Amino acid sequence: MPRFAALLAYDGTEYYGFQRQIESQPTIQSTLEEVLSQLARQPVTLLGSGRTDSGVHAVGQVVTFSLEWQHGGEVLQKAINANLPDDIAILQLKQVPSAFHPRYDAQRRAYEYYIHDGPIRPPLKRRFCWHVHKKLDEQSMNLAAQVLSGSHNFATFGQPPQGNNFVREVYEASWLRSDEMLTFRIEANAFLYRMVRSIVGSLKLVGEGTWTIEEFVNAFHAQNRDACGPVAPPQGLHLVSITFENLNWSA
Repeated sequence: MPRFAALLAYDGTEYYGFQRQIESQPTIQSTLEEVLSQLARQPVTLLGSGRTDSGVHAVGQVVTFSLEWQHGGEVLQKAINANLPDDIAILQLKQVPSAFHPRYDAQRRAYEYYIHDGPIRPPLKRRFCWHVHKKLDEQSMNLAAQVLSGSHNFATFGQPPQGNNFVREVYEASWLRSDEMLTFRIEANAFLYRMVRSIVGSLKLVGEGTWTIEEFVNAFHAQNRDACGPVAPPQGLHLVSITFENLNWSA
């Protein structure tokens, strides 16, 4: 049976995260599986490259599924998108080897988190960023974020999805300002549960002057969840890319 990989984008506002739930709450996975099952006229189960929480968005999620389809990938992509709700779309679709696994074959994952720190909340951006009223010092936040690069124990900032391995390797962690919008980009080999939102919440304390850079570093080195600052809200978080050795998407 042919196996496909799909590059998926979604507005996660109305969903209880990516992963299918036992209850009847709508999720990204269950919504897409329902459409695929209708097209296949039999149950279809997909695999995702990672789980996003309720309210978190993506432009770079990757999923795989197997489906008997005789009309080519382009027609399949159009058929799926025609049946999906407006807040989910398959951006690209490719046939892949049966052994391809979107989670275990992923080498890097990148997230971006958006903070608007202007005095007036931006109504048109409220679903996609965190609005804070106090101007943040991105230079101090960048200096604090430097300690995150490399291979470290990130127990302060999250829990592993399974097992007890808290070590992750971070390749990039930096802030960029454009007027009143701050973007935090972080790329790593993998992430702990709520790791990015926990880091952002703690760095925000540095940016507003509640924490010093040294206090952030000490919290990080404590390897203790209780040392973490408040977790940033979900709507500012976006899964932007996943890197594979043998899977490339067109620009």
